[in-house]
Parts: sequence; C-alpha cells; structure tokens
Amino acid sequence: MATEKAWGGRFTEDLDEVAGRFLVSVEVDKHLGAVDVRGSIAHAEMLCAIGVLREDERDAIVAGLQKIGAELAAGTFHFDPAREDVHMNVEATLTERIGPAGARLHTGRSRNDQVATDMRLWARGACEQVASLVDALALALCRRADEELDTLMPAYTHLQRAQPSRLSHHLLAYVEMLDRDRGRLWDCRARLNESPLGSGAVAGTTFALDRERTAKALGFDRPMRNSIDATGDRDFLAELLAALAITQTHLSRLAEELVLWSTQEYGFIEMADAHTTGSSMMPQKKNPDVAEVVRGKTGRVVGDLVALLVTLKGLPLGYNRDLQEDKPPVFDAVHQVSMCLEVLERVVLAMRFQREKMRRALDAGFVNATEVADYLVEKGVPFREAHAVAGRLVARAIELRTDLPGLSLDVFREEHPAFDDGIYPVLEPERAVERRNIVGAPARARVKAAVDDAIDRISNRKKT
Repeated sequence: MATEKAWGGRFTEDLDEVAGRFLVSVEVDKHLGAVDVRGSIAHAEMLCAIGVLREDERDAIVAGLQKIGAELAAGTFHFDPAREDVHMNVEATLTERIGPAGARLHTGRSRNDQVATDMRLWARGACEQVASLVDALALALCRRADEELDTLMPAYTHLQRAQPSRLSHHLLAYVEMLDRDRGRLWDCRARLNESPLGSGAVAGTTFALDRERTAKALGFDRPMRNSIDATGDRDFLAELLAALAITQTHLSRLAEELVLWSTQEYGFIEMADAHTTGSSMMPQKKNPDVAEVVRGKTGRVVGDLVALLVTLKGLPLGYNRDLQEDKPPVFDAVHQVSMCLEVLERVVLAMRFQREKMRRALDAGFVNATEVADYLVEKGVPFREAHAVAGRLVARAIELRTDLPGLSLDVFREEHPAFDDGIYPVLEPERAVERRNIVGAPARARVKAAVDDAIDRISNRKKT
C-alpha cells in the first residue's frame, strides 16, 4: 500500500508500508463521513465569521463539502486507504477539488478535536436511533398485552410456578425494563451533548475561535470546558455501550423466555414460521433460531463494552492513538442491538399465545398456596403461623395426590379451625388474580390501566 509522507516537514521518509497498513482506520471510521462533513461546514462558517476565511473561500469550502456529503450518502465517494482515515480523505479530496482554500479549512483545528466532535455527533444520533427502536418494541409488547388481558398464567420465581398472574402483566414487565433502557440512552445523549470542536490537539489554539457558534450550529448544548478532557476521554462512548449492554441483556432475557415458552415442555407460544428454522436432519423440528441468536449476541455486546473500558483504563491524558480503537466496539454494539430490537418487534407481533395451555398451568404447582395463608391472615391468624399451615396443607395434598381444592374441608380444619367453606372460592385462579388489586399488581383493571398508560407515555414522547 502506498502511503503519503507523514505530516509535512518534520518527516523525511514515507511511513513504513506495514506500519501504514497497521495504522489505517478508514475502513472503520468512514462511517463518520456524514458527521465529519457537517462538523467541517460549521468550522468553516465560524472561521469566516471571525475573519480567518474570506467569504469566497468559505463558499467554495461549503459547496465542496456539500458535494462530498452527497457522494458519501450515495456511496460513490472514493476512500483512499493511503490517506489513513475519513478526516484526511475528506480534507484531501476537498483540497484537490477547490484548491488552496481547502487547505485552510483545518486552521485552528486538530484531528483530535475533530474526531471527538464526530464521535459525539454520531453517538447522539445512535442514542436517538436505538431509543426509537426500543419504543417500537415496547409498543409491540403493549399491543400484545392489550390483546391478552384475559389470559391467565403462572408467575414464576426460580423457574417454579409461584402465583396466579396475567400474561399481560408478564409482558408489561419487559415494557418497564425497556422504558429504563430508553431512559439510560436519553441520559447518555444529554451528557454527551457538548462540543469538543475548538479544543485543538490538547491545549486549544491561538486563534480566537467562536466555540459557542460552532456548538450551536451542530446542535450541542455548549462547548466543553476543558480542552484536555474534550480530546482525551471517551467516557461518553463507555456510557453508551453500558446502556446498550443493559438493553441487550434485557432482550436476551426476553429471547430466553421465547425459547423456553416455545418448547413442548412449556407450550405457551408458537412462534411464526417466518421467525423459526428447520433442522438439516430432523424434519419435525421448528427451532426458535431468531430468539437464540438474539440471546447469543449478548456476549458480543457486553464484550464491546469491556473492550472499550480496557482500552481506556491505562491511558494518560490527553489524546492517545489507542483511542482509534473506540470505534469498532461502538459501531458494532449499536448495529447489533438495533438488529435485535427490530427483529424482536416482529417476533412479538407475529407469535401466537397458547391461552389454554397457560391457563392449565395454574392447575398444578400449588400456585394458590399463598391464597390459603392470606385467607387465614384475614381471619386473624398471624402470617408466619398461616404460612406454616399452608405449607402443611401442600404436603397433605402431595401425599393424597391431589391439589389444594381437592382437599376436603375436614383436612383443612385438621390443620386450623379457622377454615370454613369460604376457602374454596379463594383458591380459584381468576379470583386470586383479581384480589391482587393494588398498584403494580395483575388485577385486570390495574393491568389495563398500565397498558393504556404505557402506550400513552411512549406515543407522546415519540413526538418530541
């Protein structure tokens, strides 16, 4: 690979060919082309405003950058690996096309503050993109929850049937997780929305740059306060990766349940043919491969976070070339999480719930045992005593090979005299669920209100 002589008069020989291949980053950072052009236009406009560029030079630079931007968008811009990175490709191409004015664009600017600005612009857009996909999946879950308000199922702890609940309530748990995921992305967006542009290589510049102007032009809240920090840290990317890793972990939990629920052992859902695959040997198989791959990508996204943290952990201030390695994990994590969100939205909308199987699951596992204890508490029995009585009754039912409703009243009264015929209606799953009528619980009215609130909350914020 041919390489250009490195940075002018200080060097007397070309960069070693192997070293050049080792340092080149254009295949990765070319994804920053659009934001690099945007930042350069803002910088050129500011240089003209403070008298560094003439108006005709500014106009030539802006027009040239806009043309390059159009080529980047169309995929027709030619990247030369000998020019090392996206920034030098854009600047060198501009200078070739418009002449000396292009060479003046970099006045008062370093690649250090340039790339930091590009990454903040790109990360801000990534937060918005992923947040929108999070909302889309959350709305899909809300839609299914609204359709399944009358579908009962066990709630689980330790993968054991625990108490009667409602499918909608279960789905809304993921909506709450996604709501926090979206909040973390938006918090990250707020913290990263400061402009490094004008910080130079590490200590600013002698030119009287109007940093407030470029910050406003690029949609930043303010210029960053410290030039060393502005160019030498990537904690905003670590925060983005942490938010993405948590989001992906939640998606993995959802995917895990889709895998479990689609088994014959559970039989709670049937995934659409469009989201499953067959076996190369066993013709009867319908494998939940989409959900499995979502689950499998979680290690990759968590690994992206770890990779960046390890890159950052030993760096002295300010900029170090190690920071070139910030881009692959960030670009990868955003891409992977975005794909997983998009495909899970489709899976959720297309899958079919096996309502009868879910309801029958309430007939085994003694999920109404807590109702026995609560019944006694309402009769004035201390809870710990009531809990022990309910446990003994479960043991009696196991011994007699029946369930709690199958026990006679005499057996109930042998364990405690407070029992009467009123115990049997309490054990019905429908009644047990409706008795849980407090905020955050699965009574139908509470769940319906929660669905409506979630849809309203998500839909309104999508407009802002």
